[in-house]
Amino acid sequence: MRAKLTRPTRWLLEAFLIVGIVITVQAWRTRDAASGPVPPFETMLANGQPISPARWLERHEGSATAFYFWAEWCPICRAMEANIDAAGERWPILTVAMQSGDARQVSDHLSRRGLRWDAAIDAEGSIARRFGLQAVPALVVVDGRGEIRFVELGYTSEMGLRLRLWWAQNTGN
Repeated sequence: MRAKLTRPTRWLLEAFLIVGIVITVQAWRTRDAASGPVPPFETMLANGQPISPARWLERHEGSATAFYFWAEWCPICRAMEANIDAAGERWPILTVAMQSGDARQVSDHLSRRGLRWDAAIDAEGSIARRFGLQAVPALVVVDGRGEIRFVELGYTSEMGLRLRLWWAQNTGN
């Protein structure tokens, strides 16, 4: 005769199974993502200023930072706007407008949405490809030395974003 599992034990096993599936799917989705130092690129911000990872990291020397890839046509990206705004009050976040038009178009979009983001222009998706990203939203968290610590695809909660930045700050220096 086989022993029956109690309800809490069954729930715990199911929770572990779900977490395992989520972790496996995330690992598969980010399998091509960059690791190590932030890939180099040169582009313009929506405000017309030049930007590169070296300039961005130098400006925020020693601080964990994030590169947030988004698109104006992405509904999940719109759902994440408040999370990015809130985390951006404490942590430096360079947003990257992927395939969302030129600087004027991105600037107009940011104005319409009431966003005051530093937004790098990635009109053709070439910056995203350097990071090994093929979808938005995507988040790349970097430690104070410029090393990639986390890559996430899809929706990220404000708490998840803050915790990743905190972890990168406290374990990467």
